[in-house]
Amino acid sequence: MRKIIVFIVTILIIGACTSIDCPVENKVITIYNLKKANGSTDTLKFDTLTIETRISDGKDLTLLNQATGITTYEMDISYTQPEDVFFYTLLDTLGNTYRDTVYVKKENYPHFESVDCQAAYFHKITEVRTTHHIIDSIVIKRSTVNYDSRNEHFHIYFKARY
Repeated sequence: MRKIIVFIVTILIIGACTSIDCPVENKVITIYNLKKANGSTDTLKFDTLTIETRISDGKDLTLLNQATGITTYEMDISYTQPEDVFFYTLLDTLGNTYRDTVYVKKENYPHFESVDCQAAYFHKITEVRTTHHIIDSIVIKRSTVNYDSRNEHFHIYFKARY
């Protein structure tokens, strides 16, 4: 009888310790929407867009590689850097290459679901600026970056190319 009681108590203790509820989809991303100067959606039908960033060890990391036919895209941002720098390269159908640099300043906030789960970082975008070779302007549409990936964070307005 004693063995049965010890067995039941052991099962209850083990069962109580396995209820860790960490989020599976805890990706924190920004969403960009491409726009024309007149406000309509810009589709990169034939143009090719590549976006890179420099990571902490000094190497370049490609975030978007030779994308065509897109109107929106998602991008990761750094966890704890106060400013992210993105290098945009647009290659048009005539063979012209345009390069712009985009700077995104943000405040970073650690977010804890549970002491058993890894911390995520949420962000508040405070400023965005760019060089103006092919990008006319960038507008912050939503400054809060968290698990909610339904809303666009930026509208990028490209200059007329044709």
